[in-house]
Amino acid sequence: MLTIPVLRWGKPYESLEHDEVKHFLTGEPIARLGQANGGLLQRDMRFAKRARDVLRDIPHDDLLERIKKAADLYLNATLPMGDGVQSPDDFARQQSASTGLPVHMAKANMQKNHYVLTNMSTMLDALTRGLSPKILARGYGVESRGVTVSYQCQSPVVGLVLPSNSPGVHTLWLPVIPLQVGLVLKPGSSEPWTPYRITAAFYEAGIPREAISIYPGGHDVGPAVLSACDRAMIFGGTATIEKYKGNPRVQAHGPGFSKILLGDDIVDDWPKYLDVMVQSVYANSGRGCINTSGIWASRHTKEIAAAIAEKIGPVEALPPDDPNAGLAAFTTPGAAQAIWKLIESKFKESGVTHVTEKYGPRLVEKERCAYLRPTVVHCTSSQAAIAKDEYMFPFTTVVECPQDQMMEQIGQTLIATAITNDERWAQQLTDCTHIDRLNVGPIPTIKLDWLQPHEGNIVEFLFRNRAYQTTPERLAKLG
Repeated sequence: MLTIPVLRWGKPYESLEHDEVKHFLTGEPIARLGQANGGLLQRDMRFAKRARDVLRDIPHDDLLERIKKAADLYLNATLPMGDGVQSPDDFARQQSASTGLPVHMAKANMQKNHYVLTNMSTMLDALTRGLSPKILARGYGVESRGVTVSYQCQSPVVGLVLPSNSPGVHTLWLPVIPLQVGLVLKPGSSEPWTPYRITAAFYEAGIPREAISIYPGGHDVGPAVLSACDRAMIFGGTATIEKYKGNPRVQAHGPGFSKILLGDDIVDDWPKYLDVMVQSVYANSGRGCINTSGIWASRHTKEIAAAIAEKIGPVEALPPDDPNAGLAAFTTPGAAQAIWKLIESKFKESGVTHVTEKYGPRLVEKERCAYLRPTVVHCTSSQAAIAKDEYMFPFTTVVECPQDQMMEQIGQTLIATAITNDERWAQQLTDCTHIDRLNVGPIPTIKLDWLQPHEGNIVEFLFRNRAYQTTPERLAKLG
């Protein structure tokens, strides 16, 4: 069994308390994870400035080469992990064992992180709109159009309170180190694997150890991260989003309520788009905020719901090492049962039909965990309470709603895929302020363009654009 310590600016710290990371099926301990507390983190933040300083000492091109090297190490190498080592296969098995995610999905998420790290130079060029990295490093300079600009970094480090449920969220913080900003990570209790492995790859590739801290710990550590760091991200539910809404220091990521909207001009041809709908609901066990939780159309909704249910309703809960496993387990005791009880209570509402009911029970209880099988619900009205729900498994509502009412009724939406050739409606959706990311055409909601921000631009979050004037002679000397 591995013992994994707290990392205080790269230095292992043997804490007095440890938490066991256990296999979700057997209960067997996989690792002993050192536990930090909020006070320790607050004290360590005295050295946060050093994290940015050591990164700014590395020329930007050199830093990007080290990031590319780290990408290959992360994907392919056997790396240090606590008091032992970890191969790529070890990583996938361990992540699966503690999170309930099938092994092949853990490996697929490794590929996503590898892609982002490998293509970091292109991604940063897109996120900064072609701004020279020297300007961000120095704080000022001359743009290609000859205008003096200044971008002031708002924090020497970014704090992250990471979840355990979806390893894919780690792509959001990978650009931080290449932006020459340090990291303060609070990993999820059952998913420490990704933060520690990426950090190990960074260290092996020559990223200064002083640039990264990892603080696993109890409930006091998350709030300490958010209060101690001038820029931080947190992942949680709707209550978390509401708590930090309007707080410029905190970027809160929560449910996506992502949707597919079928336009009146194409809805009669809906079978052409069935695979797009199924993929958007079912991929990655439906755990991501980018999975579709609602499909909206003005007609044919009963047929659409039945067709999706026929595709994914029969899916069974398979062991995590089965290459055909499509469902992740709920590893927190009672979580799946509570979610299913809540969903069942909403079936009683008029106009709500559980379409996957005929494919057998949705709740599958095991000795130490539970699964929820794919669930499709039909709603004759957008006013049904369940029409706005999202859950951490393949779940979707198919909602009947006139096209001219959709924008008013869909509510906050992280990703909307509008399948239509109606340019007037497409423009209206483009102008819709509660849609964060818009796909026009048959594009699955789960398909991301890594050259565009997934949810908020991290450069704009970390750097403030401000006025800056100096003499032409001084600028000329800087080059």
